[in-house]
Amino acid sequence: MSSIVNIRQVTRTFHRGSEEIEVLSNLDLEVREGEFLALMGPSGSGKSTLLNLIGGLDRATAGSVEIGGERIDQLSDRQLAAWRARHVGFVFQFYNLMPALSAERNVELPLLLTHLTKAQRKEHVKVALEVVGLSHRVKHYPRTLSGGEQQRVGIARGIVTDPTILLCDEPTGDLDRKSGDEILSLLQALNQDHGKTIIMVTHDPHASARASRIVHLDKGQLSTEAPA
Repeated sequence: MSSIVNIRQVTRTFHRGSEEIEVLSNLDLEVREGEFLALMGPSGSGKSTLLNLIGGLDRATAGSVEIGGERIDQLSDRQLAAWRARHVGFVFQFYNLMPALSAERNVELPLLLTHLTKAQRKEHVKVALEVVGLSHRVKHYPRTLSGGEQQRVGIARGIVTDPTILLCDEPTGDLDRKSGDEILSLLQALNQDHGKTIIMVTHDPHASARASRIVHLDKGQLSTEAPA
């Protein structure tokens, strides 16, 4: 399969007062279309920074970031926001659901940035919630859902736009093992049955074992790659 993520010689530097901190250093990474990649490394190794660069939430200090054949590092802020809405789904550790909105309304949020009609949005939401097994909970609010169910809503929100890539930042980090395993099985199904390209940041070897490839980050550089 063709590569969907091409990162070349990427450096990301932050400034803390007069101090310059290099979080990523001349990093190269290629991710194939349809791959399920686990990104591992100790705290502070740059995992989330790299994920944010791929998702267009942050910009590299140097180097190129190409997603789906498009150099997103060359886009304006406005173009980047539009690109992100079309091509990237995000799944967060702490779900990031709006407590005042029902499950279906939370899932609909990314679609409000599109040109879909209300009826089309409703159909997309229905399909996304069916995929994650929550058709029976569409009217429920986050406070009435378990942690695993809230994360399923988060995943439905992440896939509702049919994004090019799904980026997951510690998606099982706030769940017990049983709920976490259910979420990992769902991510595997999205990858294997629906062909979703998934990049997952995790510190948990149990979670990374579900991926098709594991990449290790250490001190801002890729240190090893190993098949799961």
